[in-house]
Amino acid sequence: MIVVLLGPPGAGKGTQGERIAAALGVPKLATGDVLRAAVKDGTRLGLEAKGYMDRGDLVPDAVILGIIKEALAQPTYAKGAILDGVVRTVPQAEGLAAATQELGTQVDVVLTFDIADDVLVERLSGRTTCDMTQKPFTGFAPGIPCPDGCGGTLVRRADDEPEAIRNRLRVYQAQTAPVLDWYVAQGANVQHIDAVGAFDAVTARALAAVGR
Repeated sequence: MIVVLLGPPGAGKGTQGERIAAALGVPKLATGDVLRAAVKDGTRLGLEAKGYMDRGDLVPDAVILGIIKEALAQPTYAKGAILDGVVRTVPQAEGLAAATQELGTQVDVVLTFDIADDVLVERLSGRTTCDMTQKPFTGFAPGIPCPDGCGGTLVRRADDEPEAIRNRLRVYQAQTAPVLDWYVAQGANVQHIDAVGAFDAVTARALAAVGR
């Protein structure tokens, strides 16, 4: 089963993606992870991506989708994948559809995590991040030692300031929200998940939406 996760920043896609992957027995595939792995492994597309990254340029969709396609073709993903951050624009959705078709598979369900902007601003502006591991924490003030005891210090990232968060949400609405309309127009199985509440409750809603 291939599941695409959509939702604004702070909606909990990363956490829920891990939980859904574990429940379904398939791996989670995040763009950043496979991109770094391809660069580390020195694959042809990985080296091409590294060239863009070294110049400070954005890696083109064609290169990223090529890396995603190579990953999905591996035995690790034979039973499917939870795709987190793979689809952010309509061209990426179109490219993923073409890639999966070539592999003889398809996106089975699109989960979109719904949450109000004001709730997201409150949630994200109360978040701090370990400056060593980049692990996020909620309810801890910046400047204190990392609760994990790793030696790091908690900081508030600039993009977690309220106005920066609102700008990120505007970017999401302009670029990523139309992806949902595209999937609906394609007749895809789109399921809306209420992303407010305890982790377990949100996970239960998501699993129910995929028939588990």
